[in-house]
Amino acid sequence: MTDTQTTARPMNAAQWAMLIGLSVLWGGSFFFNQIAVSELPVLSVVTGRVVIAAVVLVAVLRIRGLQLPRDRRIWAAFLVMGLLNNAIPFSLIVAGQREVGSGVAAILNASTPLFGVLCAHVLTRDERLTPGRLTGVLVGLAGVAVMIGMDAVHELGANLLAQGMCLAAALSYALAGIYGRRFRRMGIAPMTTAAGQVVASSCLMLPVALLLDRPWQMPPPGTGAVLAVVALAVLSTALAYIIYFRLLASAGATNLLLVTLLVPVSAILLATGILGEVLAPRHLLGMALIGAGLAAIDGRLAARLARPGSG
Repeated sequence: MTDTQTTARPMNAAQWAMLIGLSVLWGGSFFFNQIAVSELPVLSVVTGRVVIAAVVLVAVLRIRGLQLPRDRRIWAAFLVMGLLNNAIPFSLIVAGQREVGSGVAAILNASTPLFGVLCAHVLTRDERLTPGRLTGVLVGLAGVAVMIGMDAVHELGANLLAQGMCLAAALSYALAGIYGRRFRRMGIAPMTTAAGQVVASSCLMLPVALLLDRPWQMPPPGTGAVLAVVALAVLSTALAYIIYFRLLASAGATNLLLVTLLVPVSAILLATGILGEVLAPRHLLGMALIGAGLAAIDGRLAARLARPGSG
């Protein structure tokens, strides 16, 4: 899985803007999921999400005069990416959340960048682990825990099997970020990579959903649930993965995986702005810790302060 392409250099302003935008798209998915899952089984929601996203992205490719590649080697890579980035983690999280609450799942999912920096250190030559990166990830994780609240933190240690599934999902996401670096080396554009991955994910997940959910036996969902799945597909999947693979190609796997620290921030801010929920002091403290962690991982602020005469 090693390669020598894009490094883990500090991100520029445009890359940080894309990372924040991606966190908003994925943070917003919690709203859409809540609406959709109230009427549809989880696997059906996930499958509808990737299938509709695949249709949208393939249509965009056609409009732009592009086509999906036909090379079997590339499609094998798409299938592996679909497994690591969708099928495996989605299934593990679904199974795990039967036993653990969303707060605990959010804390465990935020371990993705920690797995990312560790895996990148072992599996790549250019995204090595540094004390600043490790410290930043740990501080960011502490910020996520503070935002979620102590009640959720106290639940850590119970339901070890379910929590292990959530951690395994985070590891799968981290491996996907590292594995996906190869698409730039293979000459595959971010848009094409995004479309290929969700097409592969659709082929993997559709049979599972048909087998387990048997949608032909379910009552028709309401308009709200249908629109929620469409929003998940178009915004939180199609558009999000275009940004995801563009960032992966330009900023590296370790930087990209920082988005999982920002997703809880986006989710809480959206809940405050859209649903009128109250922003608690722990939310502000958690956001400050996450910001400090991201600054430590980025490294430029520490380097600037370390320069002679910076004070």
